[in-house]
Amino acid sequence: MTTAGDVRENVKAYYGSRLQASGDLQTSAASCSLSCCPVPKSVTDALSLVHPEVTKRFFGCGLPFPAKLQGCRVLDLGSGSGRDCYAYSKLVGMSGHVTGIDMTEELITESRQYIGYHQEKFGYKEPNVTFVQGYMENLSEAGIQSESMDIVLSNCVICLCPDKRAVLQQAYNVLKGGGELYFSDMYASKVVPDHMKKDTVLWGEGMGGALFWQDLIELALSIGFSTPHLVSASHIVVFNSELKEKAGDISYASGTYRLFKLPKNPVMSDTTVTYKGTVAEFPDQLDFDSSHCFKRDVAVAVNGEMASILQSSRFSPDFKIQMLDKHVSSSESTPQYNHLNPFLLADKLGSCEKMLQNKQIKRQINPEERLRTTAKLKL
Repeated sequence: MTTAGDVRENVKAYYGSRLQASGDLQTSAASCSLSCCPVPKSVTDALSLVHPEVTKRFFGCGLPFPAKLQGCRVLDLGSGSGRDCYAYSKLVGMSGHVTGIDMTEELITESRQYIGYHQEKFGYKEPNVTFVQGYMENLSEAGIQSESMDIVLSNCVICLCPDKRAVLQQAYNVLKGGGELYFSDMYASKVVPDHMKKDTVLWGEGMGGALFWQDLIELALSIGFSTPHLVSASHIVVFNSELKEKAGDISYASGTYRLFKLPKNPVMSDTTVTYKGTVAEFPDQLDFDSSHCFKRDVAVAVNGEMASILQSSRFSPDFKIQMLDKHVSSSESTPQYNHLNPFLLADKLGSCEKMLQNKQIKRQINPEERLRTTAKLKL
């Protein structure tokens, strides 16, 4: 019987020593992230400033970079080489702080080596990044205090953890009221059978531990989070024919979701909200997720949960919020979850597989060329 401890040790070995670069992965997870809206220039600029050796060992599957980060306290679950942490370090500014936590000693040691480099690169008087070795299932043990974070992010690591509930519960605990969990992960088109979960390579690639996407909604709501909001998605291509055969009829997609820690007793009434155009880099419209686009000075009817999110989160100053007349109902009153399906959104945005084929990214291409093409696809 495979225990949670066994899974941890296998993942440590897989990412600590077996994988040396993103090109070593057997899927396209780290090669493609398709979004409904353009990636802000501040994000692409921040990523371009990250040390090449840090980027080389990036194993994520998305771009979990929400808007309005200046001054935020951020926690990165499964920080790996530190790529996202260092990009966030630039985006939160000197008044913010980023903490990365990872269980793999080799990756923590490696990521710490570049703290001084990025401090100098960004022109900071002192570092605003800390790396901690520990488990994302037990953040308090690693010294992360409750209600201390504005944003918790994660990039393709929850699928590597056997206890998803513990991870989401811990994220919920360390977030401040109105705080946000913004994360990218691999999802399966159906529940992954137990025999696949016992395969070391399948688990290391994220395939064995990927959550059935519909289960995320139930899990998030049971912990106390808001309904997940799907931001972006891509189909994931399995390069290795043996792994593809093991997966059978299960498909995989990368999905980026945002969840909020709402007040205990939110006023869940239908509301009109009007975006003021005050979020940096989004003067005309703010694309909140794949279903909500707020144009400046245009009143939009939203359901009570979305109203509560905007009212209690860091976006509160950016919206005029007005209760609807009791005779007017929002078009979102009844939750519909099809729009949260990453596979449907990936179909809409276009196939990552076609992009990879067009770029002729094959397993036989040398790692350096794969990395150059990956960088072009991401940016």
